[in-house]
Amino acid sequence: MKNIVVLVSGNGSNLQAIIDACESGQVQAKVTAVFSNKAEAYGLERAKNHSIAAHSLSAQHFLDSDGKPDRVAFDAELMNQIDAYQPDLIILAGYMRILSPDFVQHYLGRMMNIHPSLLPKYSGLHTHQRAIDAGDNEHGTSVHFVTEELDGGPVILQAKVPVFDDDSADDLAQRVLVQEHQIYPLVVQWFIDGRLAMKEQLAYLDNQPLGLHGYAEE
Repeated sequence: MKNIVVLVSGNGSNLQAIIDACESGQVQAKVTAVFSNKAEAYGLERAKNHSIAAHSLSAQHFLDSDGKPDRVAFDAELMNQIDAYQPDLIILAGYMRILSPDFVQHYLGRMMNIHPSLLPKYSGLHTHQRAIDAGDNEHGTSVHFVTEELDGGPVILQAKVPVFDDDSADDLAQRVLVQEHQIYPLVVQWFIDGRLAMKEQLAYLDNQPLGLHGYAEE
């Protein structure tokens, strides 16, 4: 059975969706470890509740000679700890750190993220409010492979939700989250089945390249 390692920074609801999918057999793999850059992240408790190894790694312990955070050293240690689990797939589930180029290259083609917008729209933060401010009538979420470009890796699958006139950012976030919990396990299983791969900066499903917005692009 293939091994999945998940990285979280907060609540970890997408982590829970992946764990549940593994336990139900929807995803034929196992989450062997969860890592967080925040010791208080509830995602670590979710892991412990399912007898999954839970680790936290603090950036405060990785400083350069000037006393500033050393992202390269942090990521090198994180890689070392992750590799002890021999993961087939790395899943980012609300992991709120920018990854170093060495980290990305080490897991290139076997690391994916879910981002709360219809990429390439609204990379970065505050995506729900930005969609509302722009007057968009639809919003959504994207699962993509991770590359060195922030939220810029090839999109695998998106899900859309409507934006209503009286929506707050929290309203929209909750609507998007429901879709995230549906599509992330689906994409993970595609990867586990060997149907999904990244080649030459493109996502391929069943040996067919996917478009800018991933599978089932309109």
